[in-house]
Amino acid sequence: MENPSQVNPKDDAPDMSALIASRICHDLIGPIGAIVNGMELLELVGGASGPEHDLIAQSANSASARLRFFRIAFGAVGEQVIGQADIKTLLQDIGCDGRLRITWHPEGGQTRGLVKLAFLSLLCCEAALPRGGQVDVIEADGAWTVTASGTPIAVDPALWDWLTGAGKTAALIPAKVQFALLPLAATQMGRTLRPKHDAAGLTLRF
Repeated sequence: MENPSQVNPKDDAPDMSALIASRICHDLIGPIGAIVNGMELLELVGGASGPEHDLIAQSANSASARLRFFRIAFGAVGEQVIGQADIKTLLQDIGCDGRLRITWHPEGGQTRGLVKLAFLSLLCCEAALPRGGQVDVIEADGAWTVTASGTPIAVDPALWDWLTGAGKTAALIPAKVQFALLPLAATQMGRTLRPKHDAAGLTLRF
């Protein structure tokens, strides 16, 4: 007979996919950051200029920002707090192409788990804004709301069914994995995800 005091290893098993994502992002951020620093150094000493230099620098900065974003959105959740300034700087770097405008309203630092939920929500909204738009992240009395608007609003109902658990009939491709991960992450944090969409925009509450 199983000893009831024993813990099933599966109950406390680490989230392997999140740990793998964290490891990949961590290992790639270093060399890409080195490219960014190298381009800045070349610019300072006058050793590089012109459109080619600008293209490499912009691409490296964009890749670095996306990796830092993905490390939070897809990576393992710890107890650490991420500062407000760091979050805003990262989101500014993500939206540097001007297609998606993101406004982060919560004051002060936030736990990594809550930022993860917000970032996954941002990715879900981004998928429905093919031409970009405005996304706002708001927190009030512990309740979070992510709203998005733009033209057009292109919602794939089958993907949004993953957020509610209504159908899950769509076969997910890697680019849309956030629709499966967001409800799982919300449940793990003891929060209820409430998505809504209409012609005016998108709303995700948790």
